[in-house]
Amino acid sequence: MREKMRQFMSGRYGADQLGRFLMGAAVVTLIIYMISRVSLFYLLALACLIWYYYRAMSRNCSKRYEENLRYLQIQNRVMGRFRLMKTHLQQRKTYRFYKCPSCKQKVRVPKGRGKISITCPKCHAEFIRKS
Repeated sequence: MREKMRQFMSGRYGADQLGRFLMGAAVVTLIIYMISRVSLFYLLALACLIWYYYRAMSRNCSKRYEENLRYLQIQNRVMGRFRLMKTHLQQRKTYRFYKCPSCKQKVRVPKGRGKISITCPKCHAEFIRKS
């Protein structure tokens, strides 16, 4: 039995990060369906499961790999914003964050220095702000 399963799965794509996301989305939407009894959530969960199994059983590995790379790029963009927000929250006691008026680059300066002249590291414009 184990050998037959191995032969069946040989050459197929299998699971990846996008697949894990789809399974998690299916579980969450099924839980929401059980609580709310709105059939739209059931259909969304079913669509996620079908998409997961289609990708896992696919023999077109290069296309599934490209899909996973696109998913990882989007995930990295979203998680990068959350990481940036987290570091700003951690540093807000000791630093102030300003945007350069000319190029909109974020500049970090230490708090408690009074009025200071800030030089943008990107465009080298100078502006005065209270730290």
